[in-house]
Amino acid sequence: MSCHIHYRERQRSRLAVTTGIAAATLLLLALDLATGSSGIPLRELLASLLAGPSADNPQALILWELRLPMSVTALFVGASLSLAGLSIQTITANALASPSTLGITSGASFGAALAITAGFTIAGELWTGTIAAAFISALLICGLILALGRMRGMTPSTLILAGIIMNFFFIALEQLLIYLASPETAQLINGWTFGNLERAGWLSAAAAGGALLLGLLMLAPAAWQLTTLSVGEERAKSLGVPVARLRILVFAVSSLLVAAAVSFIGTIAFVGLVAPHCAKLLLGDDQRWLIPGSILSGGFIMLLSSLIAKWLSAGAMLPIGIVTSIAGVPFLLALLLKSRRDF
Repeated sequence: MSCHIHYRERQRSRLAVTTGIAAATLLLLALDLATGSSGIPLRELLASLLAGPSADNPQALILWELRLPMSVTALFVGASLSLAGLSIQTITANALASPSTLGITSGASFGAALAITAGFTIAGELWTGTIAAAFISALLICGLILALGRMRGMTPSTLILAGIIMNFFFIALEQLLIYLASPETAQLINGWTFGNLERAGWLSAAAAGGALLLGLLMLAPAAWQLTTLSVGEERAKSLGVPVARLRILVFAVSSLLVAAAVSFIGTIAFVGLVAPHCAKLLLGDDQRWLIPGSILSGGFIMLLSSLIAKWLSAGAMLPIGIVTSIAGVPFLLALLLKSRRDF
């Protein structure tokens, strides 16, 4: 009886925490929309949103045509990277695993840069070709990670080292592309590698949101299997969890999430590493709560980074990838120190 009461109290606590994260994320969304070269008072924000993109209302036009797609893209990209990071950490049993530390992000970035350089289109659209190329590249990296993970003697620590090697390799390939490309294309790719929300629009918001929804629909039914796997692979297998099939599903979904995020705004580091850990600290290891908690935490971190980028460069916007990278380094160092016994 006491266990049942404790469980219900724990569930209520998780609901309260998740609601709090959601409220904080909505507040940051409002602040991000209100912040820019021409500030919008919060009391006027709702009225401008309800007015729609009217040419008679410059404030509403700025909001709908510029700030809203940027903020919504930031929200969806952060959520997507966090969901990918959580899933990868769970199936690799590695706290340091994420799309960036395993080289998935840099692989997707190289694929997208290659598509931009080659002018690769699908149905006559460059953005579809860019997403497809990024997805294929990310999928190839994930396949390589799966193969390495099955090698005898490959520990979680050496898997991260292999990811770091792949990360440097694809960064070098991308730099080679920039060197060989025309000045216009090189400038486009070079600016894009920083991770820049100024490139965001309603198309990027729709692509990132669609990928997030699809990923959520595919991973949510496997929440209990992922929770079981977090206890240990052997125990998960003994309880009937199809571990090999689950790994393939997670890497395929993660490739899609990373590709949709990277293809429009460029490389965003560390969000997929930091956000899941923040959610775990607040909600525990139950994936039924951890999945929505990680999604909200990722969106929160991206919106906070967007605000910081605006505050640090008045009248312009610092590339958000620079902010997430600088903020993520001390967190990664803390994780390395915590996991030092594994190395």
